[in-house]
Amino acid sequence: MVPVATLLLAGAECPWRCLMCDLWKQTVAGPTPPGALVSQVDAGLATLPPAQWLKLYNAGSFFDRAAVPPHDLPAIAERARRFERLIVECHPSLVGEDVFRFRDLLGATALEVAMGLETIHPDVLPKLNKRMTPADFRRAAALLAGSGIDLRAFVLAAIPFASRDESSLWAERSVEFAFAAGASVVTLIPTRPGNGALDRLEREGLFRPPDLGMLEEVSASGLAFSRALGRGRVFVDTWDLARFAACRLCFDGRRERLERQNELQSVARRVGCPVCG
Repeated sequence: MVPVATLLLAGAECPWRCLMCDLWKQTVAGPTPPGALVSQVDAGLATLPPAQWLKLYNAGSFFDRAAVPPHDLPAIAERARRFERLIVECHPSLVGEDVFRFRDLLGATALEVAMGLETIHPDVLPKLNKRMTPADFRRAAALLAGSGIDLRAFVLAAIPFASRDESSLWAERSVEFAFAAGASVVTLIPTRPGNGALDRLEREGLFRPPDLGMLEEVSASGLAFSRALGRGRVFVDTWDLARFAACRLCFDGRRERLERQNELQSVARRVGCPVCG
């Protein structure tokens, strides 16, 4: 695995306010003050061990000018140039000239843009308040590919307003869509309650968090699809994974298998459990 330094930057709230997002909890009132993110990057890098790649994630889009002041971009690029690759996140609607100018500031450092596809379910995606369509994602992906910028896609492993089987099916279809659009990496995000909106939907029976079996199924399907394409990687976000475990007896083994799968990018067998199968 490539050593990666990851910094979570505190700035302005994202204007999209998607249904499943809880990042609004870690924001500041109003636009991000000029220089604040540069100071955060400096402080963060001073505490982290050496790394080859750098991830800078804020509570929204890196190319939202209220979240990341344009004046700060040259200084941020200067700090990122010591790394082989920089990964930032962006809403598809903001992929354009600001992205390309920032790429030029990075010099030899490769730029990778992460975009939340979430789902291509035709009824659910509009209800997420993402304010984009799969076609919008595909257009942004084409712009990135045409400019030599790599694409990382985020896909929800469970969606509201759908059954478990529907969630699993549409997660698999969304992973395939992301790869077909040009993504080099797809990260499966276990959809977590805790932001208020999803908790209410869960109480009303309109949302069910994913279970480990679903994560295993969707990741295996995505890896098989990427192998058929001859390119691409699939990662499972394993942060706080225990909350999705129904069986404590087999959890440690299944978590280790998913983490190992992330490292090796191969479809490993599910851990057999005498209790849950």
